[in-house]
Amino acid sequence: MSITPQWKDELRARITLSTVINRSTKLTRAGREFKACCPFHNEATPSFYVNDQKGFYHCFGCGAHGDVISWMTEQRGLSFIDACKELAGEAGMEVPAPDPVAAKKAEKRAELIDVTTDAQGWFFDNLRSSDGREAMQYLTNRGLKPEVLQEFGFGYAPESKQALNRALARYDDQMLVETGMRIKTDDGTTYDRFRGRVMLPIQDARGRVIAFGGRIMDKRAKGSGGVAKYLNSPDTPLFDKGRTLYNLHRASPASRQSGRVVVVEGYMDVVALAQAGFEDAVAPLGTALTETQLEMLWRMVEVPVLCFDGDKAGERAAMRAIGRALSLLAPMRSLSIVRLPSGMDPDDLINSQGPKAMGELLDNPKSLLDALWEGERDAQPLSSPESKAGLKARLMEHVDTIENKDIRALYRRELLDRFSAFAFPRRENNRGSQRQSQSRGNWQNRNTAPRGLSGDARDTLGRAMAGGQRASLLSAVIAGLVRHPKEIATHSEALSRLALLDPNAAPAIESLMELSETLDSDGALPISEDNGSPAPPVNQQFAFLREGTDPGEAREELTEAVSLLAQKPALEAAMAATIARFEEDPEGALAEQVRLREQLHAVEERLKAFGRKKAGASAE
Repeated sequence: MSITPQWKDELRARITLSTVINRSTKLTRAGREFKACCPFHNEATPSFYVNDQKGFYHCFGCGAHGDVISWMTEQRGLSFIDACKELAGEAGMEVPAPDPVAAKKAEKRAELIDVTTDAQGWFFDNLRSSDGREAMQYLTNRGLKPEVLQEFGFGYAPESKQALNRALARYDDQMLVETGMRIKTDDGTTYDRFRGRVMLPIQDARGRVIAFGGRIMDKRAKGSGGVAKYLNSPDTPLFDKGRTLYNLHRASPASRQSGRVVVVEGYMDVVALAQAGFEDAVAPLGTALTETQLEMLWRMVEVPVLCFDGDKAGERAAMRAIGRALSLLAPMRSLSIVRLPSGMDPDDLINSQGPKAMGELLDNPKSLLDALWEGERDAQPLSSPESKAGLKARLMEHVDTIENKDIRALYRRELLDRFSAFAFPRRENNRGSQRQSQSRGNWQNRNTAPRGLSGDARDTLGRAMAGGQRASLLSAVIAGLVRHPKEIATHSEALSRLALLDPNAAPAIESLMELSETLDSDGALPISEDNGSPAPPVNQQFAFLREGTDPGEAREELTEAVSLLAQKPALEAAMAATIARFEEDPEGALAEQVRLREQLHAVEERLKAFGRKKAGASAE
């Protein structure tokens, strides 16, 4: 069935949302809206609002939000297609004719779900039979309660290569292969994938069994000879592990009440948390978190909590998740991180210290930014200037992956501040009357470097301001930023890009960054001779270098100059990359070259105009 966005819009326009909701939830008029106690979580004061004009409902308590179709699926429990059919009948609309290809796929999925559902029933019964006595004892020894085994559908796959096809003989063997429960060899023979394992069903968001996970029992694991402790179904027409979160169908309603969703490393962690009263936990299935899974989590809450084991593997998993999430960050969309005590997983912590200890950790997670900083800071020893520089480079590599420019700028500033405090700790220094007697012009002749800026950085900035590195615009911008040092952080992103693209400019830009960091650590406002910075040259061509210029005018002109300085090498680098891929995509590369040439020409004209304007101002 092909349901288009236009058809759904027409359906929503013909249905009054409050009328549909009022059938099962009593609504009260509140101005132009309706309100009620939320049907998705328990509350005494109404926080659930319905707006017919906008066509959506929203709960300010648990965050439940949706339109008339999602009301039918989430509150009534209908499938999407059934919800559309029922609402279409009420609105007097025809449901679009089914797409033959989509219909065939849906029919195939339904058939395979019948197979996995029956297999789950068989696994479940096996655990409670004489064949599953050892497996049941294993689960009992792990402290799992009967009601938890029942709720999560624990089962057992016997130690036999041909048990499943005999138990499900009514299904063609090829269907068992397609569901991933049987393996087909090159010679055409088939055998059971899961053997001698405790079994857990993996369900989709609607609670339908789509795959399985099997855990080998500890006694067998000791002599398993390389047999995997955990084994999941492969990807099938039903199951895509990168698009599935274990326990989502249970955690989603629990999350609406708690306002939280916890992501742990494996499904046994989910079970341990649920038994301890934490029902809002999910887990990926044998892979690092994918972008799709992160999007699923963000649809539930703004800041999911990622909980990792207290070992090296947990550290690596945390950093992989952070790396994957950075490019996807958006306003009010982040992650928080919980690291368990060393050597522990959730089950260990709950058994040794109780659910309260687990709850305290989950209630006080680290922010993503804190976890990123600490993860990179603690990744390796930082005993030399080179290793500290490596830390800064790794942090900036992470920052550069953030697509949202506002969040990227905020992360850059915060991490540079932390790096500055770490790498350039504040030093006590008696600067007294000797400092006051030194003039701005003799900074290069001091016998001792003052607190803050290093001697190398002073020399580098001095050469840059004298015009020895590149054209006069770079010299002027360097001098302008020395005169107005608080603007360095504002332009740090553009300057960092320029340093990457222009090796000649890089030393001066690094020295500017050091100057900015010294400013922050000193807590001073102007960076003057007190911090060892060179005196900007007297240059009447640019307003940001003239004494007495209005600060706002100076900042505006400096911003224009930095922009022009950074744009040209960026466009030149893009042009070089386009030329390099000409053989692979001549038509696309040629069109890109034309566009880039136009932009380069425009930037060069702006540079000329900028220079003429400043020259004219100087002449006046």
